[in-house]
Amino acid sequence: MLKARVITALVMLVVFSTALFAFPVSAWLLFVALVGGLGAWEWGGLCRWGGAQRIGYGVFVATLVVLVAWAAGLLSATPSRAGLMLSFGIATAFWLCLGSVWLARQWRLGSGLLAALCGLVVLVPTALAMVFLRGFDPWWLLAAMALVWVADIAAYFSGRAFGRRKLAPAISPGKSWEGVYGAGLAVSFYGIVILASSAQSLSALQWLGAVLALLVLTGISVAGDLFESMLKRQAGIKDSSNLLPGHGGILDRIDSLTSTLPLVALMAAVLA
Repeated sequence: MLKARVITALVMLVVFSTALFAFPVSAWLLFVALVGGLGAWEWGGLCRWGGAQRIGYGVFVATLVVLVAWAAGLLSATPSRAGLMLSFGIATAFWLCLGSVWLARQWRLGSGLLAALCGLVVLVPTALAMVFLRGFDPWWLLAAMALVWVADIAAYFSGRAFGRRKLAPAISPGKSWEGVYGAGLAVSFYGIVILASSAQSLSALQWLGAVLALLVLTGISVAGDLFESMLKRQAGIKDSSNLLPGHGGILDRIDSLTSTLPLVALMAAVLA
């Protein structure tokens, strides 16, 4: 299992790095749409749909990502930020408002129209954010993804070392509040180092705002992780699929990104 996990991680790193820095924008869009489509196929598994329905939903989501990106001008140097901000805003509102209530009440996803719409809100803005942030600055996208990885790693080790109070025992028994605190500290340190190494000079108020934004991003990344864990538990499955040997499925790898990247993209669109 460990060997498969390491090999898969290395392959994913090479493929993603090549796509991020070497692909033209059209190829990057198709790459992201493929990831989104596979994630949608796995979402169909969480909804307990049949094979044909899952495939159809995956194709629909991948096609929708391409069409919306094209309509928003993401293939050009001057995308329409108003439409994109609406998409990112809807996703952010979902995670900050409805998502937290959903987790607290542990609603079931179901298998009807609501489940399909929820999948669109989770997956499509994430894919669009990946395309937008790559066009904005590839390093912004990489930094945002690294933030999620730092939070995940810090939460794991601080939870192992200091975890006493369970965060959501009915959803993910291994997660603790101490792990969340550790993730917040690690992400804040990571963000401060990145900002300090940049050429920009920030005021005390801007530093405070940056730290608060980093803590919000940490919290929302944890929410994305918990949300997928809850849906998998309700569906009675351990992994979203076995597409990635040793790692589970696409959703298992992007769960925290689905909640974090739209917010980062919204920030970038506002600040630019």
